[in-house]
Amino acid sequence: MKKLLDNIYESIGETPMLRLSRITKHYGVEGNIFAKLEHLNPGYSKKDRPALQMIEEAKANNELKPGQAVIELTSGNTGTGLSIVCQAKGHPFIACMSEGNSMERAKMMRALGAEVVIVPQEKNSVKGQVSGEDLKLVEEMTEKLTKERNAFRADQFKLESSYRAHSLHTAVEMWEQSSGQIDCFVDIVGSGGTFQGCAEKLKEYNKNIHCYIAEPVNAAVYANNCLINNGRHKVQGCGYAMDLPKINKNLIDGCIQVTDEEACQMARDLAKLEGTFVGISSGANVSAAIKLLRTKEKGKNIVLTLNDSGLKYLSTDLF
Repeated sequence: MKKLLDNIYESIGETPMLRLSRITKHYGVEGNIFAKLEHLNPGYSKKDRPALQMIEEAKANNELKPGQAVIELTSGNTGTGLSIVCQAKGHPFIACMSEGNSMERAKMMRALGAEVVIVPQEKNSVKGQVSGEDLKLVEEMTEKLTKERNAFRADQFKLESSYRAHSLHTAVEMWEQSSGQIDCFVDIVGSGGTFQGCAEKLKEYNKNIHCYIAEPVNAAVYANNCLINNGRHKVQGCGYAMDLPKINKNLIDGCIQVTDEEACQMARDLAKLEGTFVGISSGANVSAAIKLLRTKEKGKNIVLTLNDSGLKYLSTDLF
């Protein structure tokens, strides 16, 4: 148990791990799914971890000056983590977010003291479905404001500290909580930090652990011989249909594709069967794990993260 805390960011990490026995029984598969309950972090997502790591390393390296503003593009989860960490450490935070993301995220960041800049979507985009083209518009706004505000860019797509949060902490916790009984790891990629950090560390522990990338069907850039369809999907914060700069492709042992319907239904099943109120990307992770347990990883132990809280999706059609 953690001691009495002096700062809210000290509560980030050391999340519980849950065996999803009711889900595996419901879907009639052999094997185990070990889920890290990342939605129990103070910002309700796994992105609290890289938010803290990026800020602490930047301050230690004197890249982030006292009182300097911090800025980042976000689907809302990294931004929420940065809102919490920056407020506690004395830095104004500016979040740039696509209007296609659920507005609960913007409201939460503002409540935590952040300035939130909402960027309109590309003209052919669908609200609730943020594409790579939408992300480019958010990136342009972020770059512009970084220069105007003389802000530090907490770039979750490029900073090594972003994936180190998972290699130093998340993967270590996974290994210890499962007593090393891990055969596979699966992750739906957004910035790619969770996959890179966890896959790298888990393969250090045991080179035979298979690491899989999960992707939305319409944005499956890492799947072998798979053409991208229109790039649109409902898995917010993931599946941007782009080659991610942090991912070492040598760590990828396979790719699993998940439909919007499968991801959403699994999120609903996780709430009803396991009591874990989580979002669409969490449903995608577990749906991919079920597919693996039905096929080439039958009977194995698969570890994954439940990425964020279902509270961030109340304005969507998920629930």
